[in-house]
Amino acid sequence: MVELVERAVVRVGGVEIPAGAIAAEVQNHPAPDADTAWQAAAEALVIRQLLLTEADRQGIIAQESRDTEGRLLIEEDARIDALLTSAVKVPSATTKEARRFYERHRTRFASETLIEAEHILIAANPSDRLAYSLAVGDVRTLIRKIQADPSRFADLAREHSACPSKAQGGNLGQIGRGQTVAAFEAALFALAEGELCVEPVRSPYGVHVVRAGRRIDGQPLPFEVVEPTIRDYLEEASARRATAQYLAILASETPVEGVTLPIAEGPLVQ
Repeated sequence: MVELVERAVVRVGGVEIPAGAIAAEVQNHPAPDADTAWQAAAEALVIRQLLLTEADRQGIIAQESRDTEGRLLIEEDARIDALLTSAVKVPSATTKEARRFYERHRTRFASETLIEAEHILIAANPSDRLAYSLAVGDVRTLIRKIQADPSRFADLAREHSACPSKAQGGNLGQIGRGQTVAAFEAALFALAEGELCVEPVRSPYGVHVVRAGRRIDGQPLPFEVVEPTIRDYLEEASARRATAQYLAILASETPVEGVTLPIAEGPLVQ
């Protein structure tokens, strides 16, 4: 028998938000458990109703409006967009502010480190313990052969690898972070240029022999190149803070029942 969970009625300024609407909204708020998802969905609809109530109070009429992807907004969303555009003012980030952020976070602004990767893949399903164990043994044998004669790598790749890169002697080309599975990336980026990984590298695809080729370390990017990106980031962060503070004001002025909004406990714009 399914246990029905009794939940508090949610109201904003006397307007009840139907339980069915909250249940439908839950799908947009993935969470580890049903209660957390319900709370997140209820908060989202309460915030939406707060904004619509304020738009009603100000007599805001919907104008044609589109989202960032160019899609036409429905009437209620258009009214909310008009309200926030009017109420939340975000100053443009200055070059001085962008420069200060750049100086504080220089490590963020560098070109990507690239490593030319070579590998030999012995395919095996990790769930098949016997096959995977045999693949590890095969890779250890290949590693010993390459240690004895590094020039054999390409020939051994052509003969044994289950990867299409075997046609290029196991050469995968330049690899950056995030372009391959975590275990392979960790092994590759730990190697010096020209170094062979002396242990088999395990992945969901099987077991690999890995060797690093030419390494191109990331170089600092000049401020002039990244200034537009930094200014966009600062303005977006400022917009989020300003919107949260505006919502906190609305939440403090309008009775909300059935859910506690975290924003209502935050700092208010005076």
